[in-house]
Amino acid sequence: MLVLIGYAIVIGSVLGGFLIAGGHIGVLLQPVELLIIGGSAVAAFLISAGGKTVKATLKSMPLVLGSSRYHRALYMETLSLLNAIFNKARREGLMAIEDDIERPRESALFQSAPNVLKNHHAIEFLCDYLRLMVSGNLDAHEIDNLMELDIETHHHEAMQPVEALRKLADALPAFGIVAAVMGVVHTMESVGIPPKELGKLIAAALVGTFLGILLSYGFVGPLANLLEQRVAESTKYLQCLKTGLIAFVNGSPPPTAVEFARKVAYSTERPSFEELEAHLRKAKG
Repeated sequence: MLVLIGYAIVIGSVLGGFLIAGGHIGVLLQPVELLIIGGSAVAAFLISAGGKTVKATLKSMPLVLGSSRYHRALYMETLSLLNAIFNKARREGLMAIEDDIERPRESALFQSAPNVLKNHHAIEFLCDYLRLMVSGNLDAHEIDNLMELDIETHHHEAMQPVEALRKLADALPAFGIVAAVMGVVHTMESVGIPPKELGKLIAAALVGTFLGILLSYGFVGPLANLLEQRVAESTKYLQCLKTGLIAFVNGSPPPTAVEFARKVAYSTERPSFEELEAHLRKAKG
């Protein structure tokens, strides 16, 4: 919603200022200039990004158009889930959670955290490393290194659409110049026409530069920045899971391991110690 509101403010500010200065909206309606800029930009994006990145970019659009899914309620559910898993493993042994991690969607532990279940990356990450802990074939240091590599791979892959959008934003002003130059070429071949008509051609050519810059800095560039924030939130969430798991593997009691995980979250989403304690007591009751 904020994205659409921001776009509306950009359009309203630019067009409003233009109208207040005495401009006419009709002169900005240049479909040919938009065709040159838009068509060239889309083609360059397809060529440079490649099939996988194009699909990933399209798939990531709902993430930026909607609100963030990494909110305080998700972290509260996650910490509560970790606490339940750690307590069961400490009380009954690691083998007791094997059925839960093999079929998380059928597990009573995981069903208590519906927001976590919606995040397939988080479920896969959590169950994979709990499975390694149950197997007992790796020590804490090896699991820590593997988690770090896993999170790094996830972050790098998630950043590819961001980089593709940034390159597109950088290219749009150049394509605007291309459209403007094409307009100037058309103007120069029409030098003999009346000055009024010549002025329209020059204005149309300048609109190309205007559109390229506006699309870059007013639309595509901010979208790339917002998507980068979503990627950072996703990475931070996985780091939260990692920290709790490693603390438990290293022998920390469940409340301490959960506290380690809580402290990793961003302050804007991190529940306070008192809030988490109250939530855990309520869940236990």
